[in-house]
Amino acid sequence: MWPDFAAAGASIITFHPEASEHVDRTLQLIKENGCKAGLVFNPATPLSYLDYVMDKLDVILLMSVNPGFGGQSFIPQTLDKLREVRRRIDESGFDIRLEVDGGVKVNNIGEIAAAGADMFVAGSAIFDQPDYKKVIDEMRSELAKVSHE
Repeated sequence: MWPDFAAAGASIITFHPEASEHVDRTLQLIKENGCKAGLVFNPATPLSYLDYVMDKLDVILLMSVNPGFGGQSFIPQTLDKLREVRRRIDESGFDIRLEVDGGVKVNNIGEIAAAGADMFVAGSAIFDQPDYKKVIDEMRSELAKVSHE
């Protein structure tokens, strides 16, 4: 299926490692088709998949809810997983973005960023509000308070 996304013009393709028998090869093929490649980790997916493919990753996406529907609450244990992935990225020396999807809101985006995320997916937190710009501005304000030492 991912070749169809590449042919349609996708610039980044991510997938769940459980969806491929050959994670390394799939990442390599995505990159050979001119796209950035990444892995998506559900809350219960072990990070051991990263052990052999860090050099092929552009993005690591951590799901902070169990996928299936919008409006779920952020799973707090994701913060520990974020810190661990951030440590692995920093130690690898590779330029890999760390994204979080699920339950990202104004009241927790700063804590999520402080744990290591640098990309955020916020669906219902924005689109369930009457003023999208106001919510996005509030999120940006919270992010501006985070120290990235």
